[in-house]
This record gives sequence, structure tokens and C-alpha cells, in this order.
Amino acid sequence: MKRRHINTNTIYTVIVYSIAILAAVIWMYPLVYVVSASFSDPEALLAGEVVLLPKGFNLNAYKYIFQDENLMIGYRNTIFYSVVGTLYNMILTIFAAYPLSRKDLRGRGLLTVMISFTMFFGGGMIPTYLNLNDLGMLNKPWVMFVPSAISVTNFIIMRNYFTHSVPEELIEAAHMEGASQLQILRKVVLPLSKPILGVLTIYYMAGHWNAYFSAMIYLSDDNLMPLQVFLRRILILGGMEGMGSGSTMTDSLIYESLKYGVIVVSTLPMLLGYLLVQKSFKKGIMMGSLKG
Repeated sequence: MKRRHINTNTIYTVIVYSIAILAAVIWMYPLVYVVSASFSDPEALLAGEVVLLPKGFNLNAYKYIFQDENLMIGYRNTIFYSVVGTLYNMILTIFAAYPLSRKDLRGRGLLTVMISFTMFFGGGMIPTYLNLNDLGMLNKPWVMFVPSAISVTNFIIMRNYFTHSVPEELIEAAHMEGASQLQILRKVVLPLSKPILGVLTIYYMAGHWNAYFSAMIYLSDDNLMPLQVFLRRILILGGMEGMGSGSTMTDSLIYESLKYGVIVVSTLPMLLGYLLVQKSFKKGIMMGSLKG
């Protein structure tokens, strides 16, 4: 019986690890291929010679990327929208989640229901466009982050974290010492909430970094467009049309490796961001979403 039990465990372990390795290969191969294609010779890429490693290693694609004025404008705008927008989102989410996590706040249940209601029902694209037009926000930089002030999902996660993961005794002790609610939030709650703050910061920043649909609707000036819009133009229109009128690109052949290079450049910052918070990522998700 003992030998049979050991054999069963061994078979189970082999199956689990095999599935995990297969899933990792399936997930990693597109990433490796995109990176390899961006460093490969365009002719080898067109001939289908690039399978895993680069063929005819060159940096021409990245040279064109960092020389193109439109792409650099898009990169600058995306960094601005991501940093300022994420800071704006986090401040509002914290100041909404903390009061509604306090059990002594009257009407907190009704307020939470009213906020959650917006997850299921919205005004729609046309009313939102007309409203932003009346407010004079169209074709302005802040239209990219002001309308999306708070993600209700992130608000609920943060509120649950404050409610169930911050000891009530510490808050009561600080209150007895004469600390105001703002001081309690700044000196007690936030230092104990670093995991969830890191996770939601990445969530918000990823949303701003990948945003392109709002820009296509609300922006008309290319000087305000984020990087993802220029990336979309390159991938869909292709070649010099996708690069725009200010393009320095003269050889259309480079487009084959250029489109992969743009994907790498636009994705790399977010991958680095995930790596920076990976230690607290799982902890923040589990404690902020499963409880309550």
C-alpha cells in the first residue's frame, strides 16, 4: 500500500509539472518570438526563418523607433497619462475606500451600493461624449484620466483590505491618542496596506498605459495621442502610413521588424513594473478580494 501510494504521488507530480511546463512554454513562446523578431533581419523575418532566436541580428528597428518624432511624442504622453492618472486614481480610491471601510460611518452600505451600481449601468458612449464636450474637456490631456477617476472593482478591493486586514485595535489606539482620521490614514492604515497599494497601482497604471480607445474618441491632436494609438496605426495601416507624416522611415522593408520592436518598447515598462511588485502581488490580491 505504501509503495502504491508513493507511485501515485509520483505520477501526480509528474503530470502537474508537465502541464505547468507546457503552459509556460505556450505562454512564453509568443514573447520570445516578438523579441527575437524585433532584433532580426527583416529579410529573414519575411522568409520565415525566425523561429526562436534572432536571425541576422541588427538594431535598425529600434533606431527607427527612437528617431521617429511621433513615437517619441506618444511615449512622452503615455508616461504622463500613466503617472499622473495613476496618482489621481489612487488618491481618490484611497479617500473613497477608507471612510466606507469604517463601521462607524452612517450610510456606508447605501453609499457602497450606489458606487457599485455604476459597475452595471452607465450613461453610454454618446452621452459621455456630449457631457465631456459641454465640460470643455475634449482634446485636452486630462480627458484621458479625469473621467475614469475610480475603478469600482479596485475601490471594493481596497475597502475590503482596509476592513479586514488593518487591525481595528491599532485604529482605536491611535484615535484614543488624539489622532485625526487623516493622521490615522496616513500613519497607521497606509503603512500597513503596502501590498494592496502596490497591486492597485499596477492595475491603474496598466490601464492607462494600454489605453487607446478613449484617445481615439476624445482626442484629435496627434501631439496628445498616447503611444498605443501610434502602435495601432503601425500594426493596422503598416509601413510609412502607420508611422505618420513626421516619419523618418525610408525603407518599407524595416516595417516587418519595426512592428515587433514597437511592441517590445511599449510593453517593457509594464513588465518591469510587475517585477517590482511581484512579492506583494499575490498577497495583495488574496487579502483584498477574498475576504468580506
